[in-house]
Amino acid sequence: MIPQVFKEVIDLGDGREISIETGKLAKQAHGSVVVQSGKCMLLCTVVSNYKQADVDFLPLTVDYREKFAAAGRYPGGFFKREARPSDGEVLTMRLVDRVLRPLFPKDYHSETQVMIQLMSHDENVMPDAMAGLAASAAIQLSDFPFECPISEARVGRVNGEFIINPTLAQLEESDLDMMIGASADSVMMVEGEMDEISEEEMADAIKFAHEAIKVQCAAQVRLAEAFGKKEVREYEGEREDEELAKKVHNMAYDKVYAIAKAGSSKHERSAAFEEIKEEIKATFSEEELEDFGDLVSKYYRKAEKSAIRDLTLNEGLRLDGRKTDEIRPIWCEVDYLPSTHGSSIFTRGETQALATVTLGTSRDANQIDMPSQEGEERFYLHYNFPPFCTGEARPIRGTSRREVGHGNLAQRALKGMIPEDCPYTVRVVSEVLESNGSSSMATVCSGTMALMDAGVQMTKPVSGIAMGLISDADSGKYAVLSDILGDEDHLGDMDFKVTGTADGITACQMDIKVKGLSYEILVNALKQAREGRLHILEKLTDTIAQPNAEVKEHAPTMVTRRIPNEFIGALIGPGGKVIQELQKETDTTIVINEDPVTEEGIVEVLGVGKKGIEAVMAKIDSLLFKPEVGSIYEVKVIKMLDFGAVVEYTEAPGNEVLLHVSELAWERTENVSDVVNMGDVFDVKYFGIDKRTRKEKVSRKAILPKPEGYVERPPRDNNRGRDNRGRDNRGRDNRRDDRRPREGKKEE
Repeated sequence: MIPQVFKEVIDLGDGREISIETGKLAKQAHGSVVVQSGKCMLLCTVVSNYKQADVDFLPLTVDYREKFAAAGRYPGGFFKREARPSDGEVLTMRLVDRVLRPLFPKDYHSETQVMIQLMSHDENVMPDAMAGLAASAAIQLSDFPFECPISEARVGRVNGEFIINPTLAQLEESDLDMMIGASADSVMMVEGEMDEISEEEMADAIKFAHEAIKVQCAAQVRLAEAFGKKEVREYEGEREDEELAKKVHNMAYDKVYAIAKAGSSKHERSAAFEEIKEEIKATFSEEELEDFGDLVSKYYRKAEKSAIRDLTLNEGLRLDGRKTDEIRPIWCEVDYLPSTHGSSIFTRGETQALATVTLGTSRDANQIDMPSQEGEERFYLHYNFPPFCTGEARPIRGTSRREVGHGNLAQRALKGMIPEDCPYTVRVVSEVLESNGSSSMATVCSGTMALMDAGVQMTKPVSGIAMGLISDADSGKYAVLSDILGDEDHLGDMDFKVTGTADGITACQMDIKVKGLSYEILVNALKQAREGRLHILEKLTDTIAQPNAEVKEHAPTMVTRRIPNEFIGALIGPGGKVIQELQKETDTTIVINEDPVTEEGIVEVLGVGKKGIEAVMAKIDSLLFKPEVGSIYEVKVIKMLDFGAVVEYTEAPGNEVLLHVSELAWERTENVSDVVNMGDVFDVKYFGIDKRTRKEKVSRKAILPKPEGYVERPPRDNNRGRDNRGRDNRGRDNRRDDRRPREGKKEE
């Protein structure tokens, strides 16, 4: 039976399209679509259990995987199959999850899985830009309780013109790379990196993407209507008790408001809030708590959130006593760790990050091996968030998705300030030691200082700040919060992180939780963020004003040298013998890469101290040494032979040439040792390749004065005794008759 296929096409302009198709693949899933642009195809399936899970949150899993077969490639590794997700795949999962999760009902707790797979790759299409569209389209075909369709779009800008879902080639020329997630009515998520753009330019890019997303949302609605939109499933929601909610609110609100206004520390505040909750619970009997104790805790959290928000909106005060635009106290230190190549500590309030920098060769680059992207990163940043930084004890099971995402944000913030001619591979590692509000922005700040401490010549220092928003639609009041606490991250309507230099924004990450946020509020929030960034930037530059001129004494120095390709083999030697011995002798690391454009070899020499590096450079100079005909060079005798002396050029050790006995002196020389001895240093003249011997010729006597009465020997006549026809003086023909076989060989 031929399946009935339903399809919608979205016009992206400039001849590009995105199609959404359903009805052909994965029909047992609760919703499935194939999204295609060019040869790029994504299969997305969604399934949600009908039974509610016994948890108080939505157990949603978004999984994005790229199949190597999609690009006609084999997976790396011994087993030749896809295994754990790459960082790139994890980042795409996070982008989709952050937009989908808020649109499910808060009391919907069924295990839900969204699986997106790259099934066919097109090098001109970036698949992560279509993952959000695929996920939302599949959900629209299901019976999930989901508020409205959403989509995501990437925005680039080339020559001042915005582009939706640019190609990788266009993105390389773009001055921004932003991913925007939105519904038809509201922007919900923004993430990206920029080349020091202004707040107004960022808002314009968001508006441009939102217009394209509206078209994609409308296409999903049409597809669902054509397919036959399913009735939304019924589910057993959370138990509610309005009377209990009002009672708990009245008991908690004023007390929480008073404690919040007192401006205490995180631990003191948490203990006080917990005490209020326990006092409220003590007013109920054990039987009542067993029956609805979970509701008491739930309604207390709502009352706490309401009181803290009202304090900020009514009085402009926050949990720790700060004003809305006030930054917590900051202290910084560089060169804290004596053995690292660079280090720094950044502490802001109760958040602290210790950053280290390690310098290496191209061999230490981070290799990217994905079906949709191959290459390497010469600058990368890793972020670690151990449980002790929040005073917790929990198992550590590898790098979390959150750590991957926060590290990527900090990396994007800093990488644009690493100069293109930086010879090193640079790895930054941020160890979060305390956390109460935006450790990722602390990572940007500590990373900046550690890079400058390491002697990496950053173009400009970068700082970052986490911002929040509390708004009331009824009254029209809103408050933008600078440098938010961890608690403020959860209770606000928007949290966003912005990084940049004194001249513009380099990266951002936003999660907008309120519908219909005006662009006026957004721009005002970004401008307040700029003031905070510049304040923090001043603290960084007070600690270290500019990058150190040199790397540390114990850190390796990198020197690069380009050599013609024909000399690479000589430097490596048979089986790598020459380069291995050279590295051992000089205590250096030597890496050779080939530049396909210039057809040259790029030699990287990494070593601590100058002596070893200078020895390697001398070896390279020796390989590249080419004497010029007619020039005079100083040489040293390194070997004595019966027919001459082997000499090497003093300016290019290792370059040897034979000085024939006949070129030692104008007088006849019987013994080489009569004129020169081992270790003698003198000048010779270079004559190039001798036509007779086809070897290089040098002469000592050519630069010596001729002895008085010296008579040149006549040149040897090799044709003496032969006439022009090859006959000798006796008339015999010495030419060989090629028709006769040579003596000693049989005629065939």
